[in-house]
Amino acid sequence: MLADAGLGSRREMERWIAGGRVTVNDSAAHLGQRVQPEDRISVDGKPLRQRSRGKRKPSSDARVLLYNKPVGEVCTRRDPEGRRTIFEHLPELGSGRWISIGRLDIATSGLLLLTTDGALANRMMHPSTGLDREYAVRVDGRLSDEQCQSLLAGIEDDGELLAFSDIQYYDGRGRNHWYHVVLMEGRNREIRRLFESCGLMVSRLKRVRFGPVVLPSRLARGRFETLSEADTKSLYAQLKLPVPHFRNDRRKSEEDRRGAKKSSVLIPYPEIDG
Repeated sequence: MLADAGLGSRREMERWIAGGRVTVNDSAAHLGQRVQPEDRISVDGKPLRQRSRGKRKPSSDARVLLYNKPVGEVCTRRDPEGRRTIFEHLPELGSGRWISIGRLDIATSGLLLLTTDGALANRMMHPSTGLDREYAVRVDGRLSDEQCQSLLAGIEDDGELLAFSDIQYYDGRGRNHWYHVVLMEGRNREIRRLFESCGLMVSRLKRVRFGPVVLPSRLARGRFETLSEADTKSLYAQLKLPVPHFRNDRRKSEEDRRGAKKSSVLIPYPEIDG
């Protein structure tokens, strides 16, 4: 319910509840607690607006952004170390908030998706959905065929089994060689740890695809664009979520209008289980 109200992803809302930021009828909420329409719900002491509650319906305000994240930015809303955050560059919203669909660490660049819809964020991030992620990786050397096979079969590191679901050589010369690799989830430093297991250090790491969404070459580093209406509807349909309705009004931003004219950023993708 909190995620559907646009306050954040379901995982983030779970952290809020565990941290004591949510109350129900003036008592601290707990994970898995059921609520009724007449319950008084507050977040950080502020009552949740009644119109934000209720059963999930197709959204008329669903928005999805593609952001080409540069190296040096973090994916938190506020950083205690004063580093730049991705949220400093995003368009302001009249209501709700931008939710990051997954994260990239400070040294990783590339495709980052953000949305106003917590249900969409949860669906794309949840492991059961099975969306893979593709990265372009520059390393200081070249893998042998045997090493490629070992990275596909998986290695054990600090008690975790790490593996690529695909790895393809792309290009290179001298000590710098590029690979495209695919992960199903993406544990902490997983790509770097996999290459380090073969004695190679990663010097650049860029996400170029998240599930069916690819980073378009037209999107410069540090820039964002709104996913077009057609692509948004198609993405919801692929994920088996209620397809949002769009209002044709004058409040639609110039960015939305430009995005509607651009080529699709979705690729053919295997059917996703409901």
